[in-house]
Amino acid sequence: MNILCVIDSLNSGGAQRQLVEIAIGLKENGNTVSFLTYHPSDFYLSILQECNISIICIEEERYLIRFFKMRKFIRSGNYDGVISFLEASNFICELCGFPFRKWKLVVGERSANPRIYKSFKLKFYRWFHLLADYVVSNSHSNMELVKKINPLLSDKKCKVVYNIVDFNKWQITGEYFPVNNGIFNIVIAASHQYLKNLLGLIEAVHLLENVSSFTLRINWHGDNLVPPYIDNSIIEAKDKITEYKLWDIFQFHEASHKIPIFVSQADAIGLFSFYEGLPNIICEGMACEKPIICSNVSDLPFLLSKNGNFLFDPNSIDSIVKALRDILSMNKEQLLKIGKKNGETARACFSKEEIVKFYQNLLE
Repeated sequence: MNILCVIDSLNSGGAQRQLVEIAIGLKENGNTVSFLTYHPSDFYLSILQECNISIICIEEERYLIRFFKMRKFIRSGNYDGVISFLEASNFICELCGFPFRKWKLVVGERSANPRIYKSFKLKFYRWFHLLADYVVSNSHSNMELVKKINPLLSDKKCKVVYNIVDFNKWQITGEYFPVNNGIFNIVIAASHQYLKNLLGLIEAVHLLENVSSFTLRINWHGDNLVPPYIDNSIIEAKDKITEYKLWDIFQFHEASHKIPIFVSQADAIGLFSFYEGLPNIICEGMACEKPIICSNVSDLPFLLSKNGNFLFDPNSIDSIVKALRDILSMNKEQLLKIGKKNGETARACFSKEEIVKFYQNLLE
């Protein structure tokens, strides 16, 4: 099949990572695969080029002109299937197929943003899902939200499949010793924006008793660490860290392709967001057999509740403090046992082969 993947850009975001993984898997299955974007970003450019997947970027600031350029490109591409991720890309692809099309269209919902209930634009986008063949979400909670917004979507059209994890990449590398040198290392991979709740984490760490860099280290990897910022969250966070004298605990790093190495040497993987679809880093941390400390959002309670992990209410500082205190009280044997259970869950839910096959079947 000739398949086109459409998304806004190839930055380091979670949706981008998942679509790249799907594209590579479809390419490995013998399909012709290409990418169409409309914002320049090259975080995944080299990876796609190594797999002989072509990338076309239609840079056009004028929305209407951009749409017609993309419509012309898609309709003249002789594609058998189109997969799009994220709301604006989905909307464009759905309109590109109107009033008729010859290709299968699969659109992906990736964010359980509660703001959708109050935003006319976000609700408006979801009504155009009626023009797609399938709407795929990476969590049941997100799909329930979409179906509330557009109750005309049939169950047959709506599909849920979890994130792909490449188990050849996401595994413990080298020798790993829990709480090495007495330091508990929590790794977080998230962009810097208020949504990710770094400020709440800082307040919680400040309230922990008898915690220092000799017992806790938080390594946060993510975009928007330097200007241009999405919002002022990282600026306010740095001011708070200075005020509370926590710079010996918090360390910040730019997003990088080396994150699997950092995850493999972590004692736990953290996520503190107010809402998420299904965060890649949690799935990948589970694959690396790590304990998870995270917000009680998306399908994470279902995936983690039986495994002795550490869920909390991201709106409650006291709840975050309790989760941090609980995980720091675990001994090495308990941490390894929890991680092993997470690895078993990951292998059952996040198989690359099964998920690529799922998309292939939808397009066929």
